[in-house]
Amino acid sequence: MQGIYNFNVSLIISFAAILVMIFCLLQVYTLKSKIPGGVIGKRWNFLVLLVVLFSVGYLATPFFGALPAELMRLIASLIFFFGAIYVLITVKLIYRIIQELTD
Repeated sequence: MQGIYNFNVSLIISFAAILVMIFCLLQVYTLKSKIPGGVIGKRWNFLVLLVVLFSVGYLATPFFGALPAELMRLIASLIFFFGAIYVLITVKLIYRIIQELTD
């Protein structure tokens, strides 16, 4: 009984995360048309690519139970790695925007 409960909670959380990522994906595409070119536009395009990558990863989460443990660890490691890159680019982009606004 405990295993079924944990699976259902994990599945519900996975579907909630998928819905949030779909919303984020719509947001980055909506904002993309308002971003100027140049350095900010290039970084934004890379952020869009990472959001797409994360969305695909999140869509795979309901199927993790059918994957071998080693593959699940690899996928989790890749998500953490690209998440770190996403945060780095986001912080640098925000820094650049603040720098532009204050100059």
